[in-house]
Amino acid sequence: MRSYHAQDKVDLIAELQPETPLERLLLEQPQVQEGLMWGLPRYGHPEGEVYKHVKEVLSNIERLSPLINKEERERLRLVAFVHDTFKFLEDKTEPRNWHKHHAVLARRFMEGFTEDVVLLNIIQYHDEIYYIWRDTAVYNEQERAIQRMLHLLNRLLGHNQLYYYFFKCDTAMGIKTPPLSAGWKPIYYRE
Repeated sequence: MRSYHAQDKVDLIAELQPETPLERLLLEQPQVQEGLMWGLPRYGHPEGEVYKHVKEVLSNIERLSPLINKEERERLRLVAFVHDTFKFLEDKTEPRNWHKHHAVLARRFMEGFTEDVVLLNIIQYHDEIYYIWRDTAVYNEQERAIQRMLHLLNRLLGHNQLYYYFFKCDTAMGIKTPPLSAGWKPIYYRE
């Protein structure tokens, strides 16, 4: 597996400004540190290293703060810290082993720190809506997309809005959503 690491030492505490003891504890974990430092600019992530993406997601969560309660904010921030952090360990060989997808690895890691099933499910399925879109728009696999959506909704345990908020915070940046990157403002799921 090819791995990329930043050349310069980065103070992840200063960059990501943990707000809770759990966020700080996560940043002290060697695997989290390695994962956050991994990456070069690439399609979907022009910022390069994962920590830079996490920093953008945290900034988007901050913009949501007037709309969400403290518990939602804490959950969103925890998802942000780990959702892409295990990309450096992801197996992308063909055929793809989905048990070694970065989101599954992140969930397994976080199971050692929390029993919050909603949080764990959002971590594991944070990219699922992209795969559903791809099944629909790219592969014309409508039935598969419907089945995936039903599975996702079942896994969210009624926390669809929280999932949507994370989706918006994760994708409203860089080349993912160019119209929003300049003057980002929340777009509400319930509109």
